[in-house]
Amino acid sequence: MTYDEILKFADDEGLSVKEKKLKGSDGRIFDKRIAIRKDIDSTIEKSCVLAEEIGHYMTTSGDIVDINDVDGQKQEYRARLYGYNIKIGLMGIVKAIQSGCHSLHDVAVYLDVTEEYLLDALDCYKSKYGKCTAIDNYIIFFDPTIVVIKRLSGYNF
Repeated sequence: MTYDEILKFADDEGLSVKEKKLKGSDGRIFDKRIAIRKDIDSTIEKSCVLAEEIGHYMTTSGDIVDINDVDGQKQEYRARLYGYNIKIGLMGIVKAIQSGCHSLHDVAVYLDVTEEYLLDALDCYKSKYGKCTAIDNYIIFFDPTIVVIKRLSGYNF
C-alpha cells in the first residue's frame, strides 16, 4: 500500500494523521491521533512509519515507551508485525516474485517499502513462521534465502 492508500485506511479506521515536527521518533500515536515526523525523506518511509503506528493503534494498550519492559516488547512486536502485514504481507511477497522481482531491491520497489523495512519484515516473518510457511497454494521459504514455490494440487503441507 502506498502512503496515500494507508492514509485512507487510517481515515476509514477513524484515525487522524498529521505530519509534525517530532523529536526522538518518526511516529507517535495517542488515542486516535497519529503524528508522523514531517521531515522524513520520502513518502515510502512515511508509509512504513504510518503502518506501524496503525499497528500500535490496533494491537497496543497503555504506554510502551519502556523498551526494557517484556510486555512492552511483545506489544511492539505485534504492532510491527501488523504494520508489516499492511505494507507487505505474505501474499505481497508471493506477488512480488510472480511479477518477476529477482532482488531485494526489486521486491522493495514493487511493495513500496525501503530495503531496510523489507529485511526487518522478513526477519519478523521468519521469527513468527520459522523456516517456511504456506499460504494459499504457495510455500514461502525464509531460510536460507527467500524462495516462493507454487504447491502442486493434492500436495498437503
